[in-house]
Amino acid sequence: MSTRFISTDRNQQYIFPPTIDDWLPENHLARFVVEIVGQLDMKALSESYTNGGSKAYHPEILLSLLFYGYATGVFSSRKIEKATFDSVAFRYISANTHPDHDTIATFRKRFLKELKPLFTQILLLCHEMGLLKLGNVSLDGTKIKANASKHHALSWEYACKLEDQLQSEVDKLLRLAEEADAEKIPEGMNIPDELSRRKDRLAAITNAKEKLKQRADERYEREKKEYETKKKQREEKEKKTGKKFRGNGSKSPEPEPRKKDQINLTDEESRIMPSSGKGFEQSYNAQASVDVDTMLIVGSHVSQSSNDKKEIDKAVCVLKNLPDELGEIHSLLADAGYFSSENVYTCENEKINPYISPGRDKHNEPLFERFLNPEEPPECADAITMMQYKLKTPEGRKLYAKRKSTVEPVFGIIKNVMGFRQFSLRGLDSVSGEWDLVSIAWNIKRMFALRTS
Repeated sequence: MSTRFISTDRNQQYIFPPTIDDWLPENHLARFVVEIVGQLDMKALSESYTNGGSKAYHPEILLSLLFYGYATGVFSSRKIEKATFDSVAFRYISANTHPDHDTIATFRKRFLKELKPLFTQILLLCHEMGLLKLGNVSLDGTKIKANASKHHALSWEYACKLEDQLQSEVDKLLRLAEEADAEKIPEGMNIPDELSRRKDRLAAITNAKEKLKQRADERYEREKKEYETKKKQREEKEKKTGKKFRGNGSKSPEPEPRKKDQINLTDEESRIMPSSGKGFEQSYNAQASVDVDTMLIVGSHVSQSSNDKKEIDKAVCVLKNLPDELGEIHSLLADAGYFSSENVYTCENEKINPYISPGRDKHNEPLFERFLNPEEPPECADAITMMQYKLKTPEGRKLYAKRKSTVEPVFGIIKNVMGFRQFSLRGLDSVSGEWDLVSIAWNIKRMFALRTS
């Protein structure tokens, strides 16, 4: 071999047997994941295992594999299993063992509810490391595809039409079976199989229609309360002013399912939502509250609503339940999709300063307009007027401008760098747990970057 090249010998024998620790650089994310997991209170997970049966892999090993996998874009349990053979980092985390994909998938599904306390523990570790102290938080949501195709969605109108068609085919197949005339039966048709297939589909459609009726009933009760509240307010205004308003007011809600009400046969709890490409996808709405100074996710939840307007209550509730040691939240920044008078007062009642844009800001404003101080509102001004005033001040503009540079990059990195664009699990509870897992993976990745910067 030429002396210009580094000599290599795959049959090289070692005088001392190497350890897996020798193969991984000191400053590596995999080491940091193991370090963080080692500091967590795993008592709830460990005590759930019984002493019977074969020995199990320690929860620390499996949890570290999931955290590192999600942080590096490896979400499939089969790919994680394969990586424990192929990747030095995964092999280091698994301590040279190889949990099979079924073990990893079962562990992930079984302990999803335990991730929320671990999420909080990791935030406390951030605080102890001097990386996190709450102050200003940005809130936003992103649509993430469900583990289901939109083509498996069924509308109420189409379900009724398909039900009639299948029932007609079942009746026809039963008549053919009773006649027992082989000449009338098309070649290759197996009547029992065809009947079984259609009866199964009819059962699935019946179940789907029941779920749609249940949703329609829930919507009716919700809309009925809103209708009665608006009607009462209208009557009070008419009585106060002595003038009768034109029109009949808002239309009374109807209890029946609507023609376009849809349910997905694969994941019935997911919803059709508008996507960034002006199309529609079967999705969930993943919400994240991000600390402005560190870009760490400090609150997360998943919604079935494509509209963000109803997510402030849940987000504020999550934030107010964070440990006092993390500090006090001063301000909440959110875009126009979250604006409503109720949301402003929700923040005010929790002693959080709302910075929620009441509308889309114009691009390329004139130079001097951006530095003008708005006229101060009167002392008796309501919370919405005060918020709009603060948003127009130079200080308020500067603070609100940080929203785009905090929460939106987090979603961009999660989707385009970590590669998380679709949930692996199905159902709202499971999807919420998986979003907690993604949030934890992001936080560990971010903590590693903050510590080494």
